[in-house]
Amino acid sequence: MQNRSALRRCLVTLPAGLLALFLGGCQAVLFHAVNAASSDGGLSEHRNIEFDPSHHLRLDMYAPRDARHLPVVVFFYGGSWQDGKRQWYHWMGETLARHGLVVAISDYRKYPQVRMDGFMTDAANAVAWVHAHAADYGGDPKVLFLMGHSAGAHIGALLATDKRWLSSVGMKPQDLAGFIGLAGPYDFLPLTDPAFVGMFGATPQAQAHSQPVNFVDGDEPPMLLLQGTSDDRVKPRNARSLADRLHSLGEPVQIHLYSDVGHARLLLSFSRPWRGDCTALRDTLNFIRDQTSLVVRRDDGEGTAKLTAMSCGP
Repeated sequence: MQNRSALRRCLVTLPAGLLALFLGGCQAVLFHAVNAASSDGGLSEHRNIEFDPSHHLRLDMYAPRDARHLPVVVFFYGGSWQDGKRQWYHWMGETLARHGLVVAISDYRKYPQVRMDGFMTDAANAVAWVHAHAADYGGDPKVLFLMGHSAGAHIGALLATDKRWLSSVGMKPQDLAGFIGLAGPYDFLPLTDPAFVGMFGATPQAQAHSQPVNFVDGDEPPMLLLQGTSDDRVKPRNARSLADRLHSLGEPVQIHLYSDVGHARLLLSFSRPWRGDCTALRDTLNFIRDQTSLVVRRDDGEGTAKLTAMSCGP
């Protein structure tokens, strides 16, 4: 307990330069500390659920205790499609569940073990599993949101725009209540990094299939795009380009640009130590609440719990 309290005190005073150093090469250390600053009291957690036995892929579920008919969020973490672990994001599951959501945080295979087809298939399988089992954890599969940061936002956006991925598991983008993207790469051609060429393809045609903006056709779920203006890893033009494309077809989309917020700070603004950095958490909860209310109006009356249990406060 003393170690946990010391980590919390350290995080509150952690200077921005040290944070950047951690993100540059010690993500595991940083996320261990952020997890230590979170609290799972009052929540129901189910970890290490195997959703794809053939590839030994697992996910973790978080929910308020006694959850019933709550909105569901499937969160995909980032890491340039090459790094990251679901265990690093316990704090994100705790944060969202504490605000009245049922949350799944899923693993997926990464490059160079697989190319785009592999990690997109894994993501689609995770969404299908959560859709089929959400009610077992107090969630409502009719109110299912995808959410992701960085590469995870790209994965979620591609599931929400390119129909082939969800159709492979018997679903479609219209089955989603919404998509929330944090600092996502949605329109990032041309590719010059050899790893990106390796995972997405060497030809213009192959690379075009990796761009969510290319699949917007007027059939997408509502989207919330969150982006820091000081992000030097995923440029703000990605969010603007996707938002412009959606707007051109009359699709419901909101874009929030946060001044002086960078790539990591946007993500960490959902955590306790950095929650005051910007309003991304509040904007996300308001979006989920608004989209859930639209589903409730079409519901048979069971949906009232979805809204009353949600908290949009800090």
